[in-house]
Amino acid sequence: MGAWVLMRGHPENINSANLGCVLREFSPEEVTANIYKMVDVLLHHIHLELQHGHSLQELILKASTNLAYFVWTNELLPLDILLLALIDRDDDPHALRIVINLLERQELQQRVKCHLMNHGPPEHWLASGMFKRVEVQKAFGNHLSWKERHPTFFDDITARLLPVIPLIIYRLIENDATDFADRVLQLFSTFLHYYPLNFTFVRDILSYFYGHLPGKVILRILNVLDLKKIPFSESFPQHINSSNAANCPPLDYFATLLLGIVNNVIPPLNNSSKTVSLGDASSNSLRTHKNSATSQPGPTNASEGQKAFYQIQDPGSHTQLMLETAVIEILSLPVSASQIVSSLVQIVVHIQPTLIQSSNGLHGAPNGVGQGSVLPTSPSGGSTDSLNASRPTPSVSGINTSNFVSRSGYTCQQLSCLLIQACGLLLAQLPTDFHIPLYMEASRLIKESWWLTDGKRSLGKLDSAVGYALLDPTWAAQDNTSTAIGNIVALLHSFFSNLPQEWLEGTHLIIKHLRPVTSVAVLRIVFRIMGPLLPRLANAHALFNKTLSLLLNIMVDVFGKNSQLSTPVEASDIADLIDFIHHVVHYEGQGGPVQANSKPRYEVLALCGRALENLRPDVQHLLSHLKTDINSSIFAATHPKLVQNPL
Repeated sequence: MGAWVLMRGHPENINSANLGCVLREFSPEEVTANIYKMVDVLLHHIHLELQHGHSLQELILKASTNLAYFVWTNELLPLDILLLALIDRDDDPHALRIVINLLERQELQQRVKCHLMNHGPPEHWLASGMFKRVEVQKAFGNHLSWKERHPTFFDDITARLLPVIPLIIYRLIENDATDFADRVLQLFSTFLHYYPLNFTFVRDILSYFYGHLPGKVILRILNVLDLKKIPFSESFPQHINSSNAANCPPLDYFATLLLGIVNNVIPPLNNSSKTVSLGDASSNSLRTHKNSATSQPGPTNASEGQKAFYQIQDPGSHTQLMLETAVIEILSLPVSASQIVSSLVQIVVHIQPTLIQSSNGLHGAPNGVGQGSVLPTSPSGGSTDSLNASRPTPSVSGINTSNFVSRSGYTCQQLSCLLIQACGLLLAQLPTDFHIPLYMEASRLIKESWWLTDGKRSLGKLDSAVGYALLDPTWAAQDNTSTAIGNIVALLHSFFSNLPQEWLEGTHLIIKHLRPVTSVAVLRIVFRIMGPLLPRLANAHALFNKTLSLLLNIMVDVFGKNSQLSTPVEASDIADLIDFIHHVVHYEGQGGPVQANSKPRYEVLALCGRALENLRPDVQHLLSHLKTDINSSIFAATHPKLVQNPL
């Protein structure tokens, strides 16, 4: 490289035979390290030449030409490592321009065309007979074929670019060079069909750069896939090619996506399963198992055992393919995340009456459903108020559900629960851009629920309604008295159970949007939303503390010393919530199921003690053992840390 710079960029004057002999003595690690140094020297040299009045275009062209000479004529530089070194120096504005020039050169484009012609279809393993490889010397060139350590891709130097080109596209988009990224995708989209992880590449790039990709680049990225072989929705092409990007796809489109997940991703229900608990969607995957097709009331998933493992390399299973195809569709739509979330939540909120009304409309009451077409809109079930004709039945317009139930093989009640679980699973696969709209939409629907905002309802009826909707939402699915709040809570539980732990901290946002909390009913809703998260956070102490502190602060909002409830509430009315707090702090202290000798951690006792100071005396009494005072707390008196070092 130093000789090249000294000769002002005339590599043909270098004695390549002697240089080749010298380079043969380097190990692969040394070659890589020296290429990175060479790139640094080259970029520095370009900056020096610019100061001497040379044009940038001329310098980029000369550098690319000289590098191409070393790569293709002398075969002294491995192209894949050279490109990786250049994109790693993307803090220099000229590095990526050299990369584009190298990728556009005819030497490489001709080899890519030859690769496509000689290798047949990408799924060559499906063809009978032995795969014919190119001779090693012809594939690698004169200077690389003798190496003892072969690279990951053996076919030829062109194939070694397959894992590199996706990285180049990533780096171009990161640097706001979407036009260059579009150009690279245009040149190599067909070639990338041979990339074993092209499906993962498409999903990841759409997710990572969601909201920052122009529509034309999204279409280019989708063309990396062999679209005919991907199970996209029938209407998906017209939605991504729509000239009016402001129009969100109809609800029927999203409902069909969810039905596909129910039929192909979520394990079928057992014969003994009459319904699926809305309130505990996280445990469904533990208690449902695949049975034979003859014993299933639900759909039969494509058997993974019928295909050889190498026939579905990416994604690794039919289930994963169906789920991630739905994810790619959502990420490709030319509408905002909030519009998509609003549509999905709208389906979930009123899914039971929508399915039941569509089933009852022309065919009576199939699947054992005995309710009429006018459904109760209150969770109080049998009261005459819940059948008030002045309130519209909360079904969703814009969904053609006439054949949903028959296509699924489930009853209306089962299907409605599974669709909620499917929606939570789908949303959990999407980037965090979708989380905030979900939390805001969920809190808005809870706050605007008419039976929470109706000041004429007695406290007893309100508590009864909340208890009915939240304690066991399965009841609501069975007798068709589902509520918006019950369905929202079920959706959030399904969503939380599929989120990675590092994303759970954002869940606090939904509670912050519900504040200020001024009623026991909303307090119970808050505990029902966040409660199932606490055992999962038993080993994430910092996040557990934040979540527990949030719940205690909400309790202070309602039962604080300065709180003014419209109707007096006894502390004993929330004894179940007090019991839950006691249990969960022991669970976290144990790091798992509570044992006879489980003890809360000192930090948790201190946190609870600070919150207790702001509660009413009668509520303080029920939580009196959750503090660090060894004179009044049995937990503190027996805590090793406090016994040894009393405060």
